[in-house]
Amino acid sequence: MIITEEFKNNLNEKVYDELFSRLYCCPIDELQVHKNRYLNLIENFEKIFGKKEEISVFSAPGRTEIGGNHTDHQHGCVLAGSVNLDIIAAVSLNGLDEIRIQSEGYPLDIINLKETVPAESEFNTAKALIRGVYAKFKSMGYNIKGFDAYTTSNVLKGSGLSSSAAFEVLIGCIMNGLFADNQVDAVEIARIGQFAENVYFGKPSGLMDQMASSVGGAIAIDFQDSEKPAVKKINFDFAKSGHALCIIDSGADHSDLTYEYAAIPFDMKAVAKYFDKNYLSEVRKEDFLNNISEIRKVTGDRAVLRAFHFFKENERAKQETQLLETADFDEFLKIVKESGYSSYMYLQNVCPKNSSKEQAVGYTLAMCDEILQGRGAFRVHGGGFAGTVQAFVPLDMLEDFKNKIEHTVGKNCCLTLNIRPLGGVQII
Repeated sequence: MIITEEFKNNLNEKVYDELFSRLYCCPIDELQVHKNRYLNLIENFEKIFGKKEEISVFSAPGRTEIGGNHTDHQHGCVLAGSVNLDIIAAVSLNGLDEIRIQSEGYPLDIINLKETVPAESEFNTAKALIRGVYAKFKSMGYNIKGFDAYTTSNVLKGSGLSSSAAFEVLIGCIMNGLFADNQVDAVEIARIGQFAENVYFGKPSGLMDQMASSVGGAIAIDFQDSEKPAVKKINFDFAKSGHALCIIDSGADHSDLTYEYAAIPFDMKAVAKYFDKNYLSEVRKEDFLNNISEIRKVTGDRAVLRAFHFFKENERAKQETQLLETADFDEFLKIVKESGYSSYMYLQNVCPKNSSKEQAVGYTLAMCDEILQGRGAFRVHGGGFAGTVQAFVPLDMLEDFKNKIEHTVGKNCCLTLNIRPLGGVQII
C-alpha cells in the first residue's frame, strides 16, 4: 500500500508515466486523461468509504479474441490479447469481516467473509464473482481480510471485450496483492476467475477470457492440459501492421441468451461423447469424418457442423500464431476471414434461434463486408449472437470505415483498440 496523498503526488510528478504509457498504449504526452481517471478513482473511493491514509491500486484489462472462436471450452487452441481498456480499483483494508465493493454505476456489493457457499439467487451478479474468487483464495489457505474497493471501468459491459473476466481478474489481483504477496501467478488467477464464473456466477465459460486478461499481451494458449495450459507470448506489434484493430458493437439485446451460449459446448461435447471422450480436442478429425453418418443420427446436424468448425478453427488458431510470429500479416488476414465464415456457417453463433427481426451481428458483418470491399478482415467476435464484430481495417481507410459503420450500425459503436502488453497488475 501507499500513502494516498503520495500516490496523488506521484501521478503529478510523472512517477507512473512509463507504466501508464505501456498500459494505455499511448505517448507520455497523452497520459493526462488517464491520470485524471485515477485521481477521480481516489476521489470517488473517498466519497463512498471516507478518507484512508493508505491505499492500493489495481488494473485488469479487457480482452480481444484474435483466433479460436469457441475452441477453448473444448480444450483447444486460441489466440487472444489484452486491450488498452481496463477496470481499475482503489482498495483499502476496512477492519471488518466484510468485503465491500462499489463499482461505479452499480449498487454496493457486500460479502460476509463467513459465507463461502454458492447461492443460486446470486447467479449472474457481480456479487457471485466476488464471493467465488474469495472462496477459492480461502480454500487455498490464504487469510483474506475485509477490504473496501471502488472500481471504475471503460471496458463496456456487453462490448465483447469480456468485462466480466476483467472484473474477476481484478478481484483476483486485489486478493493476490493484499493477502498472498503476489505469489499466485497469472495463469492461476485466470483459473480462479473461471471457477468463480462457472460455479458461483452460473455460466459454463471456457478459460480464454480470463487468461487473456490476466496474462496480458498477445498470447497463444493451448488448453489440451486444462490443469496447466500452455501459454506463449507472441512477439508481434499490431501497431506496425498497417491496420487498426476495431471492435464494433452490434447494438443487439444481450438478454435471455444463456441457452444459446451453453448450447455450443453442449453440442460439441455430444460429438465427443460418441467417442467416449469429454472434449473434441480428444477426438481425431479422421475418426470424426469416418463416422460422420452415424454421428449425425445420434447428435443431429447442428452438433456435427459445430464439430466441423472446431476441428478447422483449432488449426486456424495455430496457423494464425505462426503467421504473426513470421510477420506474414496478409496471410494472417486471410485466415481471420476464414474463421469468420466458419463461425457464421458451421458454428452458427451469429443469429439467435427463431429470430428473424433481431440479427444485428449478421447485419454488422454485412456492413463490414460492404465497406471494406475485400480489404482487411472481419469476423464475429467472442461468444457471438448479440455481441460484437472484430475488424482489421487498413489505416488508409480507417476514417471512412468508422464514419460509414457508425452511420449504418450506431453512433459511437466502433472502438479502435491496441494490444496492451500487460495483464492484471498492481499499480502500487
